[in-house]
Amino acid sequence: MNDVSMLRPAQARQRFREGLVTPTSGWSAGFAQANLICLPREQAFDFLLFAQRNPKPCPLLDVLDAGETRGPILDGDVRTDVPLYRVYEHGELTAEVPDVTPYWREDLVSFLIGCSFTFEHPLLAAGIEVRHITAGGNVPMFRTARDCRPAGALSGPLVVSMRPIAADRVADAVRITSRYPGVHGAPVHIGDPAALGIEDLSRPDYGDPVEIRAGELPVFWACGVTPQAMLLQSRPPFAITHAPGHMLITDAPDSEFQVP
Repeated sequence: MNDVSMLRPAQARQRFREGLVTPTSGWSAGFAQANLICLPREQAFDFLLFAQRNPKPCPLLDVLDAGETRGPILDGDVRTDVPLYRVYEHGELTAEVPDVTPYWREDLVSFLIGCSFTFEHPLLAAGIEVRHITAGGNVPMFRTARDCRPAGALSGPLVVSMRPIAADRVADAVRITSRYPGVHGAPVHIGDPAALGIEDLSRPDYGDPVEIRAGELPVFWACGVTPQAMLLQSRPPFAITHAPGHMLITDAPDSEFQVP
């Protein structure tokens, strides 16, 4: 952990508005981070249904009405407060920018989706290393061979994030993360990546590779980058998302998403 873990959400978001581009794992410990996808109103119901049918990768924290830029868990602005955004047109990535105000449309519905960065602080507090934080990089993420349940015109594969965990701490990691169902909850797979259709853990589809040491197992959690894989397959006319690993830090305490 470093000093950015002590920043309040508003302080972190201010740094991003000022132009800092960085993955947000380890930032503003104790406050929930969120994946972001903004879709035109015409596609919003299909995505709401997609999220309802696929709650592990798409646990909804909030949905903002068309044109809204802030809400109950965000005293900020979805257009400026993410370190790095992606803009998609018909499934093609057309821009990666730190501010999407020039691309904003009043018909955009914003979905805030739970992020596994939220449960990393409890893992660290329990003495479980989070390797990408130690390495100062982004979490590795992989497209899998598992299809999500489609909804309307939207379909795509499950994306997972991976963290190496010492074999004797895997049960603890499962127990800790299962208490956060609103931010992906327990792992979807432990061990052999081939069971997910992942061929090479050293070549993530998103993020940075991390070392897996002797005595460790790769542990996979459902990932909120799944909607971006859905965009590539379903090709809706327009969408704005966060860049993988560059999350929206909300004002909601982690404790709001913890269950007994």
